[in-house]
Amino acid sequence: MTIMKNIEKLLAGMLVTAALFACRVGKDYQRPQVDVPQQYRDVTTADTSSIGDWEWKKFFADVTLQQLISQGIAYNYDLQLAIKRMGIASEQVKKAKLLQLPQLDFQATVSTDYPSKNSLNGLSTTSFLGTDHINDYLLGLNLTWEADIWGKLSRQKESTVADYLQSYEATKAVQTRLVSDIAQAYFNLIMLDKQLDISYKNLALTDSTWQLTRLLRDAGEATTLAVQQAEVQKQTIEILIPQLQQGIELQENALQVLTGNYPGRLNRTVLLDNLNVGDSLPTGIPASILSKRPDVRASEMAIVSANAQVGVAKANMYPALVITAGTGLESFKSSNWFNIPNSLFGIAAGSIVQPVFRRRELKTQYEIAKIQREQAVIEFKQSILNAVREVSDALVSGEKLKEQQQKASDQVDTLNRAVANARLLFKSDMANYLEVITAQRNAVLAELNLATIQRDRLNAKVDLYRSLGGGWK
Repeated sequence: MTIMKNIEKLLAGMLVTAALFACRVGKDYQRPQVDVPQQYRDVTTADTSSIGDWEWKKFFADVTLQQLISQGIAYNYDLQLAIKRMGIASEQVKKAKLLQLPQLDFQATVSTDYPSKNSLNGLSTTSFLGTDHINDYLLGLNLTWEADIWGKLSRQKESTVADYLQSYEATKAVQTRLVSDIAQAYFNLIMLDKQLDISYKNLALTDSTWQLTRLLRDAGEATTLAVQQAEVQKQTIEILIPQLQQGIELQENALQVLTGNYPGRLNRTVLLDNLNVGDSLPTGIPASILSKRPDVRASEMAIVSANAQVGVAKANMYPALVITAGTGLESFKSSNWFNIPNSLFGIAAGSIVQPVFRRRELKTQYEIAKIQREQAVIEFKQSILNAVREVSDALVSGEKLKEQQQKASDQVDTLNRAVANARLLFKSDMANYLEVITAQRNAVLAELNLATIQRDRLNAKVDLYRSLGGGWK
């Protein structure tokens, strides 16, 4: 037992030494100073509430869209990969929590050594043991422990936890983008449905005009050129229909893939005119983006990790205290292997290593770590700037598209009346075929444009929701 007592004294002495020199190097994290504006462009509000706090089921009321988003969250492969990356980071955190504990290994060894008979070991073995080989039976526990004198291990743990939080926020950012992409793809699909319906209705109208022009030509009241021009107008619509059908099928395929399904038809019954996200949507204040935008939060966690790595790199330049100890049973004969206390052995050692010359390796690592921290700060500030810009862009787009939709709707009404009047005048021989064709073409273009504006306005609301951090709840 004398061996074990000596080991205990040595370990105790090393621990006291570690306690005397213990000092956590590196600066603790503090959020960088960021000048965030008090309000978004041309928006004055004192309300801190924001649609970014809404659950996506509250923001999107359409049942079919809700089902698509639910499927996307459950089966989208990009989101699943992000979740797996978060799982890896979680396992790294579990490991980091145990960094300051000693490493303990169990060892069981049976070996036979046949030394050269002409060597000193061979001659000694033959002379003293009367045999040409040596057997060694060992059973032991080996302990290795590095004292966290300078806080290197705690800084490493801090960095690992920040990496996990960064992956967690990044996963939420992937979901917000996914929800936005599904909603905008769905709105685009509904727009294409409306444009196809517009094309079919106008095809019937142009066909009627073409038939009427033929009758008037046969009666000698119109020319063959008028018939050809009416037919060209009809063919233009006929070309547009398969183009829209192609767009619909491609958009359906894209939506199915976003939701983790193979390409195929997507059932829906909603009409574009019935979709409405709302006009009075609270945005909160720009400073709230710091806590609500997942990508901004992920950028901040990158700073926390980089800051901790600076502490790790600096601690590597200071002395390292490593304690090793071992105990167990060892014997040259298997019959005496478990003969206690004669087979009992113990070993303990402590070493302090101060790096002196490493060809500037440690200094370089430290300087690089500081630069990487500065990079992370710049990326954090850049993410805030982009976030504020995205909110401002969405607000401007929503407001201006609202005006465009009203004017486009008025234009459609005017042109539809013009088409009706032109057809009546044409039948009465008070307008020529060019006036009818021009009115019909302008009406078709106006209706298609109105559908596009309606889609863009819905997408602007989705952009606003995503840019405020909505979609991950």
